[in-house]
Amino acid sequence: MKTRPARLLLVTLVAGACAAFAATPPLRFDFGTGPVAPGCVGVGPDTLYTSALGYGLISGAGVAASAASTTAAESIGPLRDDALVGSRPFSFAIDLPEGNYDVILQLGDPAAAADTTVKAETRRLVIESLRTAAGVVQTRTFTVNLRTPALPDGRRVILKERERGVPHWDQRLTLEFNGPRPAVAGLEIRRNDAALTVFLAGDSTVTDQPGEPWCGWGQMLPRFFPAGVAIANHAESGLSLASFRGAGRLEKLLSVIKPGDYVFVQFGHNDMKEKGEGVGAFTTYAADLRGYIEAIRAKGGEPVLVTSMYRRRFDKGALVDTLGDYPVAVRQIAQEQHVPLIDLHAQSRRLLTALGSEPSKLAFVHFPAGAYPGQDKDVKDDTHFSAYGAYALARCVVEGIRAELPSLAVRLAPGIPGYNPDFPASPSEFDLPPSPPASEVRIPDGDGR
Repeated sequence: MKTRPARLLLVTLVAGACAAFAATPPLRFDFGTGPVAPGCVGVGPDTLYTSALGYGLISGAGVAASAASTTAAESIGPLRDDALVGSRPFSFAIDLPEGNYDVILQLGDPAAAADTTVKAETRRLVIESLRTAAGVVQTRTFTVNLRTPALPDGRRVILKERERGVPHWDQRLTLEFNGPRPAVAGLEIRRNDAALTVFLAGDSTVTDQPGEPWCGWGQMLPRFFPAGVAIANHAESGLSLASFRGAGRLEKLLSVIKPGDYVFVQFGHNDMKEKGEGVGAFTTYAADLRGYIEAIRAKGGEPVLVTSMYRRRFDKGALVDTLGDYPVAVRQIAQEQHVPLIDLHAQSRRLLTALGSEPSKLAFVHFPAGAYPGQDKDVKDDTHFSAYGAYALARCVVEGIRAELPSLAVRLAPGIPGYNPDFPASPSEFDLPPSPPASEVRIPDGDGR
């Protein structure tokens, strides 16, 4: 069995992290049951997370240890000579203060082939299907943003009931290892206060959706950025520009932004449902957009406006626009305020038109009763996206970055091919392993129907 150093090592590191992380060593973990690599904390199949321990596996079900042969182990070193391998997805969590962190993973199995997809926090895609041959362990690094609801003056962001207990609002880093045969040999965590942060302010079409089969495009965006860039997705279901600000979410974002960070702002689906005298796209909505832009710029941030994507509405085979003047208002404010614009409304029109009425259902959440726990009725959601649809929209956002934000485009991950929404990949060609289902299906707020 892997001999673990006393908990004192990790307690010392985490305590130091909370006080002054930059002055402490990185946090290092060695997964498996063999001898622990120097300077690391051992994690075996029975190392389960508790608040007292401060780190560990969320569940040990389906997790087993794998090790290299004695001869091979001598050549690859103690960190890579063993690993934890899952017959199903498994997660690891560690308590950390909010901020940006570089996550350095050793992925692969020293004894057999592996195929590992990694999601961080609430299903944020960070590593997509890393296939490794037997005996091959590869290093992959990404930067993840952690946050809590605390505001500087002691108040807290007003969370919805559906957000309580989700990984993106707690005081820990959660990593999900998924895929046909996920395998992890080592983990190192380093705080990165110099990382560029791309903040997302938006609604249910952007947010980190907590449960399958729903996804927001913001959940897919981290996959397209390398280490040194963190995606901080503050979007939440059912929100408008006004309610996002009223819940303290804009204040939270502004309290941690650094000069040079970006803020992508995409609202409209819920704003268009607000009623009252004078409420409208060119009045209250436009005024709120100007207020966001002014507040972001006052902090040295770079605002970016994103138009809302189409809902799935077809009439005699033709796609119908249900958003009225709201995308028009965004375009006008972007021009008036000299703000970069990513026209996801126009891009999604091309995407859904290319897919057509019936195939486009696969980009949205359409599935029969009984497909998920606690779901006793058919779900036909023409506003919110499946993983395939969210991934396609994220690709559209990446193309918008390339066209409109050259200073950010140079920070994209290398090797990302171009994407043309007029010729989308077939849904049958998309294969992202789903996260373990929640105890019941929760339909996102603000369905727009």
